[in-house]
Amino acid sequence: MYNTMKKAFGILVLGCLGGFGGSYLFSNFGPGSYSALRTVSDKQNVHFASMPMSAVENAPIDFTKAADLTVHAVVHVKTFYTNQAKYNPFGMNPFDFFGRPQQMQPQEASGSGVIITDDGYIVTNNHVVENADKVEVTLNDNQTYTAKVIGTDPSTDLALLKISEKNLPFIAYGNSDDLKVGEWVLAVGNPFNLTSTVTAGIVSAKARNINILPDQYKIESFIQTDAAVNPGNSGGALVNNQGQLIGINSAIASNTGSFTGYSFAIPSNLVRKVIDDLVEFGSVQRGFIGISIRDIDSKLIDEKGLKGTQGVYVAGLTEGGAAEEGGLKEGDVITKVGSVDVNSTPQLQEQVGRYRPGDKIAVTVLREGKERNFSLTLRNKEGDTRIIKNEEPLRLLGGTFENVNQEERSKLGIRGGVKVSKLLSGKLRSAGIQEGFIITSIDKKPIAGTDDLESALKTKQGGVLIEGVYPNGMKAYYGFGI
Repeated sequence: MYNTMKKAFGILVLGCLGGFGGSYLFSNFGPGSYSALRTVSDKQNVHFASMPMSAVENAPIDFTKAADLTVHAVVHVKTFYTNQAKYNPFGMNPFDFFGRPQQMQPQEASGSGVIITDDGYIVTNNHVVENADKVEVTLNDNQTYTAKVIGTDPSTDLALLKISEKNLPFIAYGNSDDLKVGEWVLAVGNPFNLTSTVTAGIVSAKARNINILPDQYKIESFIQTDAAVNPGNSGGALVNNQGQLIGINSAIASNTGSFTGYSFAIPSNLVRKVIDDLVEFGSVQRGFIGISIRDIDSKLIDEKGLKGTQGVYVAGLTEGGAAEEGGLKEGDVITKVGSVDVNSTPQLQEQVGRYRPGDKIAVTVLREGKERNFSLTLRNKEGDTRIIKNEEPLRLLGGTFENVNQEERSKLGIRGGVKVSKLLSGKLRSAGIQEGFIITSIDKKPIAGTDDLESALKTKQGGVLIEGVYPNGMKAYYGFGI
């Protein structure tokens, strides 16, 4: 009984102490103090994760204006091809009883393009229109035009088209040099034939070399982004949030053939120079310094005793080239072209690629630890400063030609023709034509000799149909684009 009373008394005492403690805490840390704690939480900007309307209104990036400025100036490019007959040097095709070339079947492909002037000049990729027999352009309002290929440049993967129309919407060039890593961009194009598609991303890197272009004089200095780009986007626009053209989408890094995280665009400053050349001269005017170069890494630093990683190392000079004539030496480190810093081979190639033969450029180098400035006069690939206009038609075909003699005409029962006596790299080889083939007509017009051949191709643009005969009497025809 005593123990029970003792336990009850203890519980009563504890209860009283709890009451007094609660009263004390409330009086000292009551509503006023709770308000202070809430204020501290507000100062730390701690909020629920839902998005109130006011936050949307204050969003830092708004792509609607850029999309509206550009989507109407990006076109759908369709290309049409004809299967090319192949010559069997052993004579008749064993699978073709009559020995005739296979029937040509039309094929189609598609990409994108960007209108850059209100009178119908359109930029796209070279690989979009290469060897096409016909190029068709569809605007955002579904109007369709047949486009003329003004010129192409495999070294940068660019091409220029022209349609006959006025007062078209177009995208103004921006300055790709001002583009920053981390900056928001839009990709506008026609992936998977889905017209007028806009995707957003950021600039992941600049001056990226991905070794995708086969041309000997290639310039790869791509803008890398994570904006979604897929097959069909090639030739489309990469724009900043002001709607200015800062790149032409060209490639993706993918193991599947579809977008997996990174895409690549040709910088607009390089695009502008190439397109200006194609408009003015019909071909791109490339200026060369005349050096072999290496990127600087730890191995080269140890090997050559360099002081740092800045710049591009001059590993050799072309005899009589711009660099040698201008005073550069092997072992120099190029750090600037004009006012632009260069720290990699792609950056140097991009900057030099903006100039023509005969242009003078300022180059800053480090020599024995000291900065020196030089003025170089760029050369063309022939080693001089001439502007070389559009290639001669026969040179473009890639071969040497001779008129068919009387004996061959009699044997084959032809009135005339031009024999491909030697085959070089060019359109004929790509089409599958073999040496010895005799061209008898182009686009159904008879070819009696080399003068006729040159005349037929002099102003030709688009698809070409060549018909002829081989020395064994096998007739064949080939189609390709010029």
